[in-house]
Amino acid sequence: MFSFYIPNMTCGGCAKSVTKALLSVDPDARIETDPRTHEVRVDSTVEESSFLDVLSDSGYPVVISEAPIR
Repeated sequence: MFSFYIPNMTCGGCAKSVTKALLSVDPDARIETDPRTHEVRVDSTVEESSFLDVLSDSGYPVVISEAPIR
C-alpha cells in the first residue's frame, strides 16, 4: 500500500479527480482519499512511480518532504 500527500487536493472534487487519475493506472486499485488531511492511500500491485507520474500529469503532484510524520 502506498500513501501520498497531495497539498492541492482540498475538496471532494479534487479527490474524485485524483481517484480517476489513479484508476487510469490500475482499474483494480483500492483507493482511499482524505481531502481534509490531503492524503491518499492506494492498494495496488502496480509500481509506485506510475502513480506518481499520473498524479503529477493530472495537476496533483505528490509532495514527499511535507508528508505528515506518524
